[in-house]
Amino acid sequence: MKKIRDKIQYHIWCADRKWKALPKNRQRLLTKLCFAGYALLTVAVLINICMSTGNKTNTMLIDHINTISDHTSVKRSAQDNKAESTIKK
Repeated sequence: MKKIRDKIQYHIWCADRKWKALPKNRQRLLTKLCFAGYALLTVAVLINICMSTGNKTNTMLIDHINTISDHTSVKRSAQDNKAESTIKK
């Protein structure tokens, strides 16, 4: 576990060193581009949410939940019915 932590710490140190080696103007430009991308993604998600909730045909279907245990109990009851039907004959 310590080796993994050391490798991660080393890669973070290398990335930080490369970032600090960039000129300040380049750092500001990259920061602005990352923020602009984040803002654009946020606006796109908000527009998508508004469009999907504004849709009048938006309905929710509520139905019975089938679980694995339900399927096994159905199979067992079907097998029991088969066994009973062969015994009755």
